[in-house]
Amino acid sequence: MRPDLAAKYDLRVPRYTSYPTAPHFSAAVGADRYGQWLSELSPTVPLSLYLHIAYCAEMCWFCGCHTKITRQYAPVADYMDCLWREIDMVAEQLPQPMSASHVHFGGGSPTILTPDDFVATIDRLRRRFAIAKDAEIAVELDPRTADEQYVAAMARSGVTRASIGVQDFNPVVQKAINRIQPYEVTSQVIAWLRAYGVAEINMDLVYGLPHQSAESLVETIDLAVGFAPRRIALFGYAHVPWMKKHQRLIPEDALPDVPERWRQYDTAAARLVEHGYVQVGLDHFARADDEMAQALREKRLHRNFQGYTTDEASVLLGFGASGIGSLPQGYVANEGAIHTYKQVVRSGRLATTRGVAVSAEDILRRAIIERLMCDLALDVEAVCTRFDADPAQFDADLDSLAGMEADGLLVRRGRRVTITDEGRPLVRAACAAFDRYLRAGEARHSKAV
Repeated sequence: MRPDLAAKYDLRVPRYTSYPTAPHFSAAVGADRYGQWLSELSPTVPLSLYLHIAYCAEMCWFCGCHTKITRQYAPVADYMDCLWREIDMVAEQLPQPMSASHVHFGGGSPTILTPDDFVATIDRLRRRFAIAKDAEIAVELDPRTADEQYVAAMARSGVTRASIGVQDFNPVVQKAINRIQPYEVTSQVIAWLRAYGVAEINMDLVYGLPHQSAESLVETIDLAVGFAPRRIALFGYAHVPWMKKHQRLIPEDALPDVPERWRQYDTAAARLVEHGYVQVGLDHFARADDEMAQALREKRLHRNFQGYTTDEASVLLGFGASGIGSLPQGYVANEGAIHTYKQVVRSGRLATTRGVAVSAEDILRRAIIERLMCDLALDVEAVCTRFDADPAQFDADLDSLAGMEADGLLVRRGRRVTITDEGRPLVRAACAAFDRYLRAGEARHSKAV
């Protein structure tokens, strides 16, 4: 990436895992509205379920997630009791027991659970929902807190995919972000996963961390690829110490500047492609025979709060503190403070405290942004045909992309847009041209790269 473009387009823009994006959720959508939306769902619509396990044993200083640190299990057990109650309450609002095709455990750290509580959670889901026989059940896994007994419980419960948090194998980087995770620890957990039949393995890496260089990142990638993961996510570290106070513990003078972040991204992406991975959208890489790569080729890739996904369910139900969901009527988000979340659930009320109803225009613009994020190409007329809408309403938005086109970041032919290879890392900046909400919330987003 040319240095002048790196400076020009290193803007604060949304990640577009939803539209409208989370800063535009409000208290106008709360528990009662969510309950109504649940009751209105078509019984035949497949669901996707997300469970937020809001605890970790130790704080990683780079973390941007909603989590709380505990060395004791009692707070976790108490939290899980409430999460199970929430599962019951949400299920009771549905018109009938509905089918779920995807289940995702995120955090925080799901591996902080005891094996028995993990199994109990899956059992609760199976009692309350019709979990499809071929459902993907995925768990975000911290190798530092996952032992063989836990991996065995995952496999016994039907888990099909594990996303391994690695970030970086370099000990200097690990120390700077307070995540000491020796290579051997990751290797042992992956060996257990494969021994117990959890074959679909993802790996999460991060660039832009303190003391990282493009060269050290390549060393991490080579080690990661040695485990033959099906997918690798390459995320950019978002340094937002005004939002996440623990990030103040990261030495800012050790963070790479903008040109170096670009170099890390470009070098790492090229290395993954050299290893045979297909680049998917902005930050995912998949083996050519993986379902995600196939979905990319067939233009049926989607994007939700977990990032790029092959999940085609139109309803995502989120559970736990800060759990977030998507329904045809709009988006909902749970109370983020764990103590308050537990109080609300124990009072017998749904935990939703904010959200946003979507208009017909929102749904149309969401489809436009999703295709651009997923395909790196957009045919405005084709999308508008699906929604019986007039494509001329987007001409001004398309015209606003002229600067990016002049800089070689995209090509426009009438109402068709194609992101170039150089423009790929800046696809979010192109999507922002179609975002009617951005101005009011732009300061709350992370930088483009």
